[in-house]
Amino acid sequence: MTVIRQQDLIESVADALQYISYYHPKDFIQAMNQAYEREENPAARDAIAQILINSRMCATGHRPICQDTGIVTVFVHVGMDVRWEAELSLDEMINEGVRQAYNHPDNVLRASILADPDGARRNTKDNTPAIIHHKLVPGDKLEIHVAAKGGGSEAKTKFAMLNPSDSVVDWVLEQVPKMGAGWCPPGMLGIGIGGTAEKAMELAKESLLDPIDIQELQARGASNRAEELRLELFDKVNRLGIGAQGLGGLTTVLDIKVKDYPTHAANKPVAIIPNCAATRHVHFTLDGSGPARLPAPDIDDWPEITWEAGEGVKRVDLDSITAEEVASWKPGDTLLLSGKLLTGRDAAHKRMVEMLERDEPLPVDLTGRFIYYVGPVDPVKGEVVGPAGPTTATRMDKFTRAILERAGLLGMVGKAERGPVAIEAIKDNGAVYLMAVGGAAYLVAQAIKASRVLAFEDLGMEAIYEFEVEDMPVTVAVDSLGDSVHQSGPAKWKELIARR
Repeated sequence: MTVIRQQDLIESVADALQYISYYHPKDFIQAMNQAYEREENPAARDAIAQILINSRMCATGHRPICQDTGIVTVFVHVGMDVRWEAELSLDEMINEGVRQAYNHPDNVLRASILADPDGARRNTKDNTPAIIHHKLVPGDKLEIHVAAKGGGSEAKTKFAMLNPSDSVVDWVLEQVPKMGAGWCPPGMLGIGIGGTAEKAMELAKESLLDPIDIQELQARGASNRAEELRLELFDKVNRLGIGAQGLGGLTTVLDIKVKDYPTHAANKPVAIIPNCAATRHVHFTLDGSGPARLPAPDIDDWPEITWEAGEGVKRVDLDSITAEEVASWKPGDTLLLSGKLLTGRDAAHKRMVEMLERDEPLPVDLTGRFIYYVGPVDPVKGEVVGPAGPTTATRMDKFTRAILERAGLLGMVGKAERGPVAIEAIKDNGAVYLMAVGGAAYLVAQAIKASRVLAFEDLGMEAIYEFEVEDMPVTVAVDSLGDSVHQSGPAKWKELIARR
């Protein structure tokens, strides 16, 4: 009889979450490197290079791949012959493992979970509770899949209740461009078909736990409808030309996963859930012999890639930047930022706009300044700041005009595209939006030489910081005329791919 001890499960969950915070799965690294080697768009190739360099740095430094260390999702298969030596419930044990992992002193992970989601939105401080799915199965073992899912990619989830005669392929190809680049492609798309609304969502999420094996499927051919969909969608989604970080290119997805389930004759529920460049998951089994042991991968699994700024790079002094200099930048230009850079996310922007509406002075003068949309991980071991990659910029779109026109902000740095409301405000004010690479948080943090909180300290990671940066790499995504590389880049590469 297998006896699972409480501490073994807690320790295993905690170790697994630390493990996936800094180790990408080997299959992901291999697929990303293949995408890097075949990419022809220099901007997309540069973005993939940064993701791979960041991944190797995190593997050696044991620091988070992304500043968004995710919401924890756990799939648990409990053998029906398992016995427990425990005082806590299964969910309580898993959540205690999450709590210990996110508060580990040597690698603090960012707590992003908010209670009272439509009210006070208070941070639970330890990233609990996890989302836990249980299944009782024959056997005497406990099988667990642990994943940490970033909020930016989760926000791009799509669901529809299609008519039985509707095409899943057509619907997916309609939805993917609407997802923009906020899910940090290239990554994976998990697709769930059938069951009920919630079952389709669960299938899509669970499919993302499978290894990247599309090349194997291409070699042997499809044996069922789900595999036929994988092959067709993999080809057609990549032909959209969206590319790495939405800059246009040959690889938008590394794999497509499809799981299906019987459904009602009147229904065809379909869900898409993307997994970003910070793909984090691991599987382990407990058999009563103690906690799980997760072997460290071989560092040689990572390609050795160096990042170079290139000939056309422009160095920018944020402390003396002028509107005239900003007006000279064009979409796709590579910049290296140095000087003082402010930070601010959703909560800080909301608070500042409310203060402007009440004609109250802001705690920080934004005139002529640049603000970085980021919520950094807490520093450890003498770090200036923990991993500090960009967050999805479109969430700040509704605040952009007020901040530009009433506070005098000159530029913004974030992840992915801007929406039409923000682009119009940028154009009207001669401002600029710069893009940093999502999924390269630890690499970006190396450019931050000093950090201090200036305002809204009570907001924690959403407070307004002032970073002192040196040669922080960014791309001009929306110039002062309102031209967006996220519109021109994919359109160009979709056309190029179609000609082949």
